[in-house]
Amino acid sequence: MRAAQAGDRGAFARLVDRYWDRLYRWLYHLTRDRHAAEDLTQETFLKALAAVNSFRPGSNFRAWVFRIGHNNFVNQKRAGRRAKLPLPEDAAAPDLGGPVHAAEDREALELVGKAVAALPPDFRTALMLRVDEGLPFRDVARILGTTEETARWRVFKARQKLLAVLSPELLPPGAAEEKV
Repeated sequence: MRAAQAGDRGAFARLVDRYWDRLYRWLYHLTRDRHAAEDLTQETFLKALAAVNSFRPGSNFRAWVFRIGHNNFVNQKRAGRRAKLPLPEDAAAPDLGGPVHAAEDREALELVGKAVAALPPDFRTALMLRVDEGLPFRDVARILGTTEETARWRVFKARQKLLAVLSPELLPPGAAEEKV
């Protein structure tokens, strides 16, 4: 990052190569639109390049660039340009046990995808950063501009809401009746 701040475009290109797939995958989960995720990823790295000198040495680059990506996503959503599309066919699990098994897997993935997509945006965003990206709660909080405690609570509530939709029988007695 220091080399990129000194004007080395190749150094920044290596950072883009290293984090492109992760950022794109996360933005895809938020947008559910391959093209929107590609646009947001490109825009994020362009903004990161333009703001490269505002990066504080010793900070976490991944958290910084994901914060820029999150801001881009929120701005796009506010502008009303976000399109909700179903998961593409190629997102289904590979066929490992014949057509019946493949259909069951596809249905399960679709159900989980719909349940995740139905989560409130704050919960979905925190969950995806924690689960898909494996970020510590400290970084999730930094990206979302909140406290670590709030990030933990959002992930907990997201999981609780998913359980209520996907497997209500796994919840403690009385929890399914609560407004989660």
